[in-house]
Amino acid sequence: MMHSRILGVGSYVPPGIVKNDDLKQWMETSDEWIQQRTGIQQRHWVEINSEIGNSDLAVQAVERALAAARVKKDEIEMIIYATLSPDVEFPGTACFLQAKLGLPGIAALDIRQQCTGFIYGLSIADQYIRTGFYKKILVVGSEVHSRGLDRSTRGRDVTVLFGDGAGAVVMGPINTDNKSDSQVYSTHLHADGAHAKDLWIKSDCSSYPGERITQAHLEAGDHYPKMNGKTVFVNAVKRMPEAIHEALKANCLRVSDIDLFLFHQANLRINEMVGKQLEIPEEKIFNTIDRFANTTAATIPIGMDEAVKAGKLKPGMLVALAAFGSGFTWGSAILRW
Repeated sequence: MMHSRILGVGSYVPPGIVKNDDLKQWMETSDEWIQQRTGIQQRHWVEINSEIGNSDLAVQAVERALAAARVKKDEIEMIIYATLSPDVEFPGTACFLQAKLGLPGIAALDIRQQCTGFIYGLSIADQYIRTGFYKKILVVGSEVHSRGLDRSTRGRDVTVLFGDGAGAVVMGPINTDNKSDSQVYSTHLHADGAHAKDLWIKSDCSSYPGERITQAHLEAGDHYPKMNGKTVFVNAVKRMPEAIHEALKANCLRVSDIDLFLFHQANLRINEMVGKQLEIPEEKIFNTIDRFANTTAATIPIGMDEAVKAGKLKPGMLVALAAFGSGFTWGSAILRW
């Protein structure tokens, strides 16, 4: 039976590190306040006046993923690009990445599932490969949040959470009936648009009368992200365990069968509560939020790459992924590394 598998993973974060205390130059905050609420100690941000964009970070991550997979770039037949901070409004950032990689003519798809974007992208790639439509696919999660954050005290509750970075995997086929072989077992996707405005950016937009963005929008900060933190937290700690249970049930597995859990890195307190609900030993959960903050669609592939480097993710391990984010969207996946 044809399955997909991850052939290699790579990640990249810009060199500039912003520690919690560095944020004091823009807003009223403290290292203690941020760490207590989020577990974040620092994040990486691009230089505000540089020409480095989202797809530039992605190029670095992709090149590392290709090297890890031992796959030549001209073997790639499709790019699936998850981001909420595209290079430009349109065209899609996958097209910019395709051009920078020198891969004209292949399929290039942008998806906008925010923090769940990588799992959605993994699921799409899995289906294309299972059906034999494509053999080698890049799945990318990349974000440059720092240029779109309100760096004043008004935007503090959101701004302290986010970092810039990119992660990518190369996916390919494997024809096997052996569950011990490297493969994606299953993916599970969900959304509930009734909560779309609990974590969103209001402007610029085409859904209200008048200009897409006005001086009034700018003065109100409508071009910055807004979040109903309590609602997000409550739903995240409910939906991620549900998604993990769904994936386990689909594969006749138990929590104890999983070797490593990689959760979306939105808030360490969310992941701690999810782990507690599922009764997962702490050593089986790999977190990166303390160093990189929330890089949205990039958190899971960055986590994979960091786990490989740390010797926590090894061939043959059974891995569970779960994410929750704006939309609301959520999902899970189980794979053999």
